Formats: sequence, C-alpha cells, structure tokens
Amino acid sequence: MRTDPVDWPGLAGDGFPFPSRLPADELAAELAEMLVSPDPRVRDDHAYTAAARWIRAGHLDAVLAAMGDTAAERLGHPDVQARTFAPLILTRVLARGRDVPGAVPEPAVRRWYAAFTAWFPAETDTRGWDDALGWLHAVAHGADAAAAFAAALPDRRTELLETCARRMTAGGTAHRYVQLEDARLAAAITRVLLAPGLDAAQATGWLDVVMAAFEGGGPGAVPPWAFNTFATLQSLHLHLNRGLADGGVPPHAGAVSARVLEVLRLPYGWLG
Repeated sequence: MRTDPVDWPGLAGDGFPFPSRLPADELAAELAEMLVSPDPRVRDDHAYTAAARWIRAGHLDAVLAAMGDTAAERLGHPDVQARTFAPLILTRVLARGRDVPGAVPEPAVRRWYAAFTAWFPAETDTRGWDDALGWLHAVAHGADAAAAFAAALPDRRTELLETCARRMTAGGTAHRYVQLEDARLAAAITRVLLAPGLDAAQATGWLDVVMAAFEGGGPGAVPPWAFNTFATLQSLHLHLNRGLADGGVPPHAGAVSARVLEVLRLPYGWLG
C-alpha cells in the first residue's frame, strides 16, 4: 500500500506536473476513485483536469484501455456525477488513441461504443449544473463523446447522428437546456457531418427521428424535450452556415439546413 498520498492541491497549484514516481495503474485507480466524488473540486478541478492533461501528454498510455473500460462501466453508475464524467474520459482516451495507433484496441472501442449509445439517449438527469455537485452536463459531455466515437468508428457515424437525435428528443427529462447544451450537441453533430464519405441521404436521414417525435403534436405548452430540440436545431442551423473554426462547413450543409428548417417551421410558422 502506498504511504505517500498525492498532494492534489499542490499539483494543481503547480499546473499538474506528472508524478512519475507512481505506477501508472496505481495513479489511474486513484483518478478513477476521485472521478465519482460528489465534491466538484476533487472530481473536476483535480481528477478530470489532471487526467485530461496526462492522457493528452501520453503519460497514461499504458493504462488507456483500462481507463476506457472503467469509464464505460461508470455509465451505469447510480450517481449522476459518475455517469456524466465518464464520457469525458472516453473522449480523452479516444483522442489519444487516434494520436497513437494501437494504443486503444478497436474491440475495446466498440465495447465502449455499445455502452455509450445505450446510455446517452436514456440519461434522465440532464441538468447542466448543480449548486452542490457542480458541473454535470450529461448532454454536453455526451455530445463530445459522440463526436469522438464518430472519428474512431467511421462506420458508426449515421448511427451516432441518430443517437444524437434521440438524445435531443428524449421525453424522459424535465430539464431545459440552459447551459449551452444545445450548442455542444450542435457542434458534435457538425463534426460528425464534416467527416468525408457521407452522402446526402446519410447526412440528413437522422432528422427522420426528429420529425417522428413531433408526429401527432398539437397546441399547448412546449414540453422540455421539444424546447431542447428546437434550441439544438437553431444552434445547428448556425453551425451549418458558419462552420467550425477547425473544420469548416460540412459537405451537405445545405441539405441538412433545409431539413432542419422543416422542423423549425413547426413552432415558427412565420419563417420565410
């Protein structure tokens, strides 16, 4: 048993230099434990910030697959903060795997993908922020992971677009997007659409899920899921027209925008 605990506040104050005296598996285990903490300083300011930097720098290459496995398992954790920080770790692990071919085995990525796509549309606690727990951001963190999976598994891009559509139209939430979740989800969809090889039908087909969600709708109060969907599509329309600073405008932006406008005319009948 290690007798010299990590001085996390000290590491944070020094900009998180890597504690190379510790075995990578031991450090990964400690980070994993901290990432379920209800204390946002422990979970976010210390554990996630350190993990993100050290994964990116290659310090944890030896345990990347194990970290991904742990994160994927956390998607079924009973505590919301554990579930919502898991996709952040998956995003970092997948990004490092793209930089270092072979560091993350494809069978592992596909296992994580299955766990992620089961969790993302079904998560019911979609609060962006909690006064006690700090950032939760299931939708935003999940959106980042969706884009990362699309880059790692190009054959799953159309499925991931539909997963994002199911997320925005999910009726099991009582929370409206108030912490820019719509923008993060729109950015992720745009990143998936930027990848080469999608034809127009594949780029627009996911919007069938959105249209189907509104079938049979009528007058009355706008439920949270509908508000979230309209907000996301408005943001997506902006992203499709302006593009991303690091990727530009997707190839089929015009066709996707036209279908997005079909949905937005439902609440905004005055649009030209």
